[in-house]
Amino acid sequence: MSTAANRTAGPDHLWTVDEHLEDILATVRPLEPIELQLLDAQGCVLVEDITVPVSLPPFDNSSMDGYAVRVTDVAGASEEFPAVLTVVGDVAAGQSEPLHVGPGETARIMTGAPLPPGAEAVVPVEWTDGGLGGGPVTGMRARSQAPEGAGGHVHVYRSAEARAHVRAKGSDVKAGDRALDAGTVLGPPQIALLAAIGRGTVRVRPRPRVVVMSTGSELVQPDEQLADGQIYDSNSFALTAAARDAGAIAYRVGAVADDAETLRDTIEDQLVRADLLVTTGGVSVGAYDVVKEALSSVGDGDEEGAGIDFRKLAMQPGKPQGFGSIGPDHIPLLALPGNPVSSYVSFELFVRPAIRALMGLDDVHRPTTRATLTTDKALTSPKGRRQFLRGTYADGEVTPVGGAGSHLVAALALADALIVVPEDVESVEPGTEVQVVLLG
Repeated sequence: MSTAANRTAGPDHLWTVDEHLEDILATVRPLEPIELQLLDAQGCVLVEDITVPVSLPPFDNSSMDGYAVRVTDVAGASEEFPAVLTVVGDVAAGQSEPLHVGPGETARIMTGAPLPPGAEAVVPVEWTDGGLGGGPVTGMRARSQAPEGAGGHVHVYRSAEARAHVRAKGSDVKAGDRALDAGTVLGPPQIALLAAIGRGTVRVRPRPRVVVMSTGSELVQPDEQLADGQIYDSNSFALTAAARDAGAIAYRVGAVADDAETLRDTIEDQLVRADLLVTTGGVSVGAYDVVKEALSSVGDGDEEGAGIDFRKLAMQPGKPQGFGSIGPDHIPLLALPGNPVSSYVSFELFVRPAIRALMGLDDVHRPTTRATLTTDKALTSPKGRRQFLRGTYADGEVTPVGGAGSHLVAALALADALIVVPEDVESVEPGTEVQVVLLG
């Protein structure tokens, strides 16, 4: 696997957002296909076209509880002059020995049951007396008091056209039709279709396994007591949830203290269950940025081509980033900054596309649109940086929420979009049309 460590860019090179993303997507490869049981394949991407082996429905069947009839036998039937037919028996769903309906005959039929030979239509039980004599039967009486089996007669009070209340064989899909295309993400409706055409297993690219871990000795798990100088670890929860939302199977690792050896050991322990590793924190220039300390030398020696490259990006928030591969299997690793907004924005821009690429999807990006900026004052942006501001989007308008600070978790919780301010723009006036990344 080639990595960014092989690039000629020096440590002082300021990467653009597009360069960093291009490097990630050029490195990450879709996971190898496997055969999975249907329910295990939910959320996975098909790698084969699915052809229908048997028509749906596989036979003509009734869409109503009622009576299977010949059209000529009920022609002109009315309440004043009903058609009187001999009941030759019942046809239930799943019945393998169909009755034959001859002239002047009918068979009581249940919803989903095959249309018996000789019959051309179905009259609902509500159009009959249910074999009881008297007027038409309706409601619960139609279902509970109709005759059982052969013998007796039924009065039919309305005529029926050919194929009335009959679901035709192949009216859903026909044998030989394309049911699903390769590249389809399998959700509940697609799994239902696969089951309906008799497929118990399917060949897919599996959902990527993503391991997320935070770093920092100041981090405490929720429900624990905070001491002076401590904060709760929100990043690992946010990024694990985001990875699951992107389609991955995500595992959250408890926060790792600021110790390079401990972090290195933790990462090595997680490699066995990871297709992608994501760390947050410890990638800037501080004295205790342990991710850089722990991973800068990884890949030296036997693991040819592996290594993590730490770089600066021309963006705000999220300037410090790391990317490369680790371990003998060259598992991709993305090292994100530790501020909550920085880490989440970085996830949306870089990690989510990587997950979608591992899944084998063609379109790995969030949808974007243009929207009118609604705000009381102009937005400012640092020159040479692509800024991503949180916002709420509705009806072609976007409104900023919170400020530019990368610690503002509460504002992030209100946002459903990112407002993109290009590198060459330092001020955006109210009413300006801007690019928006939709997060919902």
